[in-house]
Amino acid sequence: MTSTAELLQAEAELWCHAFGYLKSMALQCAIKLGIPNAIHRSGGTASLPELHAALPVAASKRSCVSRIMTFLAASGIFSEESPAAAADGEVAAGVRYSLTPASRLLVDDDDSVTSGSHHTCLSQFMLLCCSPINFRASQSLDDWLRVDELDGDNHAAAAAAETPFMMANGASLYGLTSRDAEFGARFSEGMGSDSRFVAEILARGGCAPVFAGLTSLVDVGGGDGTTARAIARAYPHVRCSVLELPEVVVDAVPADGGAVEFVAGDMMEYIPPADAVLLKFVLHNWSDEECVRILKLSKEAISTREPKGKVFDQRWRAGGHDVTHPRSTRDVLPSLARQSRQG
Repeated sequence: MTSTAELLQAEAELWCHAFGYLKSMALQCAIKLGIPNAIHRSGGTASLPELHAALPVAASKRSCVSRIMTFLAASGIFSEESPAAAADGEVAAGVRYSLTPASRLLVDDDDSVTSGSHHTCLSQFMLLCCSPINFRASQSLDDWLRVDELDGDNHAAAAAAETPFMMANGASLYGLTSRDAEFGARFSEGMGSDSRFVAEILARGGCAPVFAGLTSLVDVGGGDGTTARAIARAYPHVRCSVLELPEVVVDAVPADGGAVEFVAGDMMEYIPPADAVLLKFVLHNWSDEECVRILKLSKEAISTREPKGKVFDQRWRAGGHDVTHPRSTRDVLPSLARQSRQG
């Protein structure tokens, strides 16, 4: 028989799941209000009165800020320092909130450049992830699972619901970026910030053994070339190129003294020859069959470069102590935007 304690714990877990979306919404709220920037400008730590003075929050709603900050502190976005008691027992100071490694990645402030603490800001990427467009796709997951794509009598419905994203938004992820200018701009800004973060990590040199012996690399679907430029700067012996759709590279020019060039094309048709092929967050966007095609073309691209030919598939890697949740999230997320037939 289930004990009372187990029942209460089970209910608590259900509550955490049911209201889990509040973490995303609180994070989005903090970014839009500029809370990470405000704490950074206060020297990396700020009290509630200091936040009230710095944030565009109505005076009648300032009491809600403390609730949001406490919630985000419990989630590890900020750290919370409780007031210390003076010798006479009186409270010496109010609660103060500080930046953590996670919230430092949300600081988008010119002051960080002059102070020497400048780093890539991931705020735009986080806002992209929290977009209502993505939430609509997740809310369609159960309806999508009910549609049989092999049902010949309902082919039109199956085609319109190829993915939860298409069912909810009437277009594929990339189709929507072309059709909706606002979402397209948000998508470009978000993915650009993520590429700059990866570029910053690459520039630290810890990946040197990976690039040893390589003389050329093609970044498939590399956007504006941010990652390729970072690799070219960190490893000058590697000549980098970016393969992108013609409409993406129409205005692109060779960067970094010609160390990076842009090639217009379709990765489903052709991938330029190179010692290495980089697939940065590419495969999770496509069906199993399309992934096989991309990998076959990648193999052809490096086939003349043996034995040093390499294919780099960069995906979301979980870190920290609790890796189960990030990995399971990573497994579910791609299913919202593309079709997979994994069992």
